[in-house]
Amino acid sequence: MTRESCLRGGPFTVCGYFMGHTQRPEDGHRAADRDRSDDSPTPDRAAAVTERDETSPERSNDRPPRLPKKLYERELLRLQAELVAVQEWVRATGQRIVVVFEGRDAAGKGGAIKRMTEYLNPRVTRVAALPTPTERQRTQWYFQRYVEHLPAAGEIVLFDRSWYNRAGVERVLGYCTVEEYRLFLRQCPTFERMLVEDGILLRKYWFSVSDEEQERRFRSRLEDPLRRWKFSENDLRTWDRWVDFSRAKDEMTLHTDIPEAPWYVVEAEIKRNARINFIAHLLSTLPYRHVPQPEIVIPPRPPAEDYVRPPRDLFRQVPDHAAGLVSGGGSGRRGR
Repeated sequence: MTRESCLRGGPFTVCGYFMGHTQRPEDGHRAADRDRSDDSPTPDRAAAVTERDETSPERSNDRPPRLPKKLYERELLRLQAELVAVQEWVRATGQRIVVVFEGRDAAGKGGAIKRMTEYLNPRVTRVAALPTPTERQRTQWYFQRYVEHLPAAGEIVLFDRSWYNRAGVERVLGYCTVEEYRLFLRQCPTFERMLVEDGILLRKYWFSVSDEEQERRFRSRLEDPLRRWKFSENDLRTWDRWVDFSRAKDEMTLHTDIPEAPWYVVEAEIKRNARINFIAHLLSTLPYRHVPQPEIVIPPRPPAEDYVRPPRDLFRQVPDHAAGLVSGGGSGRRGR
């Protein structure tokens, strides 16, 4: 996949697969469903596509091969080096970048964010994962609490879920009124155009996963004490609302897939592939350049002629747990 093919793939683009779109004057750019080969917006076809959504047989038959681990790690490291170059370009030029991560629960958004930020400076790149709004925030303009987290010059902000909560979980589970939902759909394109017109580089990604793979990941989380916390009460509430969320996603993209801020779909059935595809595509959309780094020479350290280090026993030392593991054969009991 080349940068040009991805950028020219239309407003609603799947990383690796590209879809056409139909533009209707009253609706703007309509986001086509990933399984759709025909973009005809007839009610019958739209209903059929919604029913199929992310569980269609065509999806499983077209599943790409999983990247071998060594190839994945090598390419990931190369892409992460490019992300560091993006970070330095952002710092040097005062750019502002916002990346929105949306998608099904357990679709791999968190893993993609973790790999993206692994080598980046947290003072430059930060993750905004907002909790449930407070009573005060519920009385504010809906977008207000997200505006507070937008980047200043030289910053990158990754929204681990975003203002699109209103178009998804809030809509389906009844956390907002119909009037609030419709107001969001009207205001969101204008809000995002304002961000882009002000110079923010806005990128929006939808991580797509089938219901079978989501169930497998849910069960894996429940069996893993280190990841069980990821399974929330809302995950249970959304379990039997798969089609409702599919319809909500279709309507969301219908109204918010705009030329200034298009949606890009990341096929996330295979986590390794999804992370590589996402980062590679993100890099292809940024007009960054490698900023020359100044040569730094570390001078010899001056001698400490007038300083004598106090004895170690004057300080509270952390027990040598590691030494206990070595001598105890890895039991981990000594040094606690």
